Amino acid sequence: MKKIHGHDVLNMMLGSGKSYTRETLVREIITTFGADARFHTCSAEDLTAEGLVEFLQARGKFVDAAGGFQTSPSLICQH
Repeated sequence: MKKIHGHDVLNMMLGSGKSYTRETLVREIITTFGADARFHTCSAEDLTAEGLVEFLQARGKFVDAAGGFQTSPSLICQH
């Protein structure tokens, strides 16, 4: 099982230039990192793609964008 940091997902979002809905982001995470990947952040462990999206949304890591949401470099901690 792959363990991926949430920063990698936020950077993937930035790099794509796309806007996402919860559903499209979960699909892209699974496509990019694999269905068996588990995610961690500075304060959470063993999250599924769905759990990570919920966690990031609750932490205010998404900003409104045309057709959904995106993230911003200012919302990604740099450690």
